[in-house]
Amino acid sequence: MPATPNWPPKSAPRLFVEQELSGDMLVALEGNHAHYLGKVMRVSPGDAVILCDNVTGEWAAEVIQAEKRQVTVQTQQHLRPREPVPDFWLCAALLKKDRFDLILEKATELGVAKIAPVVTRRCVADKLNLERAGAIVTEAAEQCARTALPELAQPVKLEALLRDWPEDRALFFADEEGGEPAADAFCYADGPAALLTGPEGGFDDAEREAIRAHPAARAISLGPRILRGETAAIAGIAVWMAEAGDWIDEE
Repeated sequence: MPATPNWPPKSAPRLFVEQELSGDMLVALEGNHAHYLGKVMRVSPGDAVILCDNVTGEWAAEVIQAEKRQVTVQTQQHLRPREPVPDFWLCAALLKKDRFDLILEKATELGVAKIAPVVTRRCVADKLNLERAGAIVTEAAEQCARTALPELAQPVKLEALLRDWPEDRALFFADEEGGEPAADAFCYADGPAALLTGPEGGFDDAEREAIRAHPAARAISLGPRILRGETAAIAGIAVWMAEAGDWIDEE
């Protein structure tokens, strides 16, 4: 299908696929993708679908064949390269499932490069279904038109996180007991960075002492109110993106 100003339409469904895409490539979509396109979106031959591969970026594709269990599309036009992503990690203590789901969704929308779940002494959960978490992250990226997916790491205990922390990455520690105002700390941030947020009950005294003693750690405050774990993570990312990330107006 020749490219026109009206093609692909803005209403075209968007999907992330695992294979790396290229021009005039036939892609067979099965499983959940086929169900979504066929049963929910009711696509038919000639319709447009937007594909992203987390490598080359975003492609417009045309539906060639729509069957019950498989939808075949062919890439037609490279729309955008994979977006640049600030080198910023979120290291969030695990929370109850619905609250950590919110962190996964909003951290993806806000543009973090990596989500690294952390297990602390006061965590109410110590495991994460990575397949389910990956689906939440992917759906969030599809819905907000991202062309990049954040890396999703296996949960690690706080002790291991601190022990193996890379020397060249700043670790901003959202400490409910206070620290440098986040905006002040972030506005001069230069290079790889991460934000560490706590669980529902907060970090215990020994954990707080260990974090503050780490050479890469810098305690910050997210304001005068005690924030819930998911709120602290979302607020902290937003402030960092505004002060040091890709929300900055460089003009």
